[in-house]
Amino acid sequence: MAEMSRFIQFNNEQIDARQMITYENLAQALSENPHIHLTERQLMEFNPKEQTISMSVFWRHRTAEQTHLGRLSDIYLLAEGFWRHFSQRAWHEFQEEIAELNYPKFFEQQLIMAEEFRLMESVAKKRPGTKKAFRLRAQAYLATYQHQIHVHHQKGFLAEALLNYFYIALHEGSLRLPTGGIFDTFGDLLYKWQHVFDSQSTEETIRIIWALIPQIEEILKKDIQLDVYALLDQLEAAPFIPDYEHDGVCGMEEGSDEAKETIEETFRSWHRESQDDTGTHLRFELERGNEGKSLSDEAVKGQDGQPPTEVGTGGDVDATAKPQKEESLATKSLKKKYTKSGEVFGREHEQVIYQEKMITTHGEDITPKSVMEKWRLQQEPMVRALVQELRKRMAQKKMSRRTHLSYGRLDSKQLLSFVTENRPRPFYKKDAPSKPLDAVFGLLIDGSASMMDKMDETKQAVLLFHDVLRSLEIAHEMTLFYEDAYEATKEVQPNTFEWIHRLEDGAVDASEKIAAMTSHEDNRDGFAIRWMTERLKKRPEKHRFLLVFSDGEPSAFEYAQNGILDTAEAVIEAEKQGITVLHLFLNTSEPSEEQLQLFSTIYGRQSIVASDVAQFSDMTLRMLRKVLSLVVQSM
Repeated sequence: MAEMSRFIQFNNEQIDARQMITYENLAQALSENPHIHLTERQLMEFNPKEQTISMSVFWRHRTAEQTHLGRLSDIYLLAEGFWRHFSQRAWHEFQEEIAELNYPKFFEQQLIMAEEFRLMESVAKKRPGTKKAFRLRAQAYLATYQHQIHVHHQKGFLAEALLNYFYIALHEGSLRLPTGGIFDTFGDLLYKWQHVFDSQSTEETIRIIWALIPQIEEILKKDIQLDVYALLDQLEAAPFIPDYEHDGVCGMEEGSDEAKETIEETFRSWHRESQDDTGTHLRFELERGNEGKSLSDEAVKGQDGQPPTEVGTGGDVDATAKPQKEESLATKSLKKKYTKSGEVFGREHEQVIYQEKMITTHGEDITPKSVMEKWRLQQEPMVRALVQELRKRMAQKKMSRRTHLSYGRLDSKQLLSFVTENRPRPFYKKDAPSKPLDAVFGLLIDGSASMMDKMDETKQAVLLFHDVLRSLEIAHEMTLFYEDAYEATKEVQPNTFEWIHRLEDGAVDASEKIAAMTSHEDNRDGFAIRWMTERLKKRPEKHRFLLVFSDGEPSAFEYAQNGILDTAEAVIEAEKQGITVLHLFLNTSEPSEEQLQLFSTIYGRQSIVASDVAQFSDMTLRMLRKVLSLVVQSM
């Protein structure tokens, strides 16, 4: 069967997942908010409802240093500058006041530009280490706007040209500004615009904009068409949270819907509201009870035993929210068989449900027992050689620790050392009972559809893995994981973990269950790694290893680009728990540079590649030899 490629993409740019995690950690530290998440969009942006802040793609396709410093400058502005020192209340008032003017969009963009300059100065003063990033930021945007100003002028985009003009004036001064024609008219605005240098607050900046508005309205012919900033587009008013009295409600309820002063406060309000699973509408109905519409003029106190006059569905507090769709019978049936994922599995998996079960050992795709025995016989010399090698090393390690000691039992063969050595060590210790290696392994096997053409070779590699660890009496677990693509929806994404061998199974032969492995649909790698991490972190062994056998990038319902970042986060979280994560890329051809880079960003240096199906078992053996040798050395 032809290989099913997992790397067919319309956008071949792969995100550096580990670097994104580092940036996100920085944003969380600066904002003192562990709940925010960092993304990359066309322009910088806040989204309190999604609890995300977004860097701009403006910094792509530059040198590594320019990209890094540029993204840092975005984060400094998002998580420190605008986060705490921008008045959202003043912003909303300004929006309302300019709504009836001819060019409201331009004035909004102009205000954000002025505030960006003020906040860059403010953050740099408070944190001198940010100056280098802000300096590069100004240089990069200056180069862009110095080119764009002439293009916009030629095309008749005066509003865009004027905004470029204002930026150049702020960051480079009037000497580098273009002159002649309309630019001389723009120059008449600089006297008032220069007061931005002295602005200490959003309110002061707004007063400067108001002073310029009459002149600008005379110059421009149409409003700005091309956005320079989208920073505040998602900053709607904070969610309305009613504050009900306990005496019942008769008429319109009083609530606390005043505008939040800072963006930080708005994010925290949205987070609190999203964490409240009961919802304020449920609290109200359970505590009070209304007859009729809850906000109607005819509302009266509820009475025991009185039937409701209306039945409705609860929604969230967003004014634009639609009534919640009732779950289908199929969805309800699914949820009965599965377990709901919790917070420990990450925000990407909030709608995931999962089941754990032993793999079924009957079906059409089961490898015949005779074939399994043949594979085991072929691999036996490799297994025996590795086991003997490791046992020999263990014996040598044990011997070196129990002979040539300065105290213990006297070794009659070492009496001569009293004469020949300055510090004789003629003692030894009695052998203690041998113990198995202090290690535990968890193996996750990708059960997605693309594994179909390489499943036999994967079974051989898993059988080898199992036989080596059984021979060394090392606890291990082997699990096939996959997502049901046919049942996955926005409301529910069913995942399955099929046990081939559990940690509790000891030395039980799992060859029959290995033979039953088969391919299914999708793979949600980050979720699977977190699931296995939860199992391994409870184990007492000193050395804990989590191996992942897969043939491509994560792929599941609404898990495309996010899956790469989420899987990298899962790997880092496992490493923080003292679990070493190793990855074997199962491929039928030589991997591309893009593939190698992708797995490097997810697994770091702990990813190895099998470029041919015949290499799967060899690479598994090599991985085990290296890992187990390190365990022996640490004895």
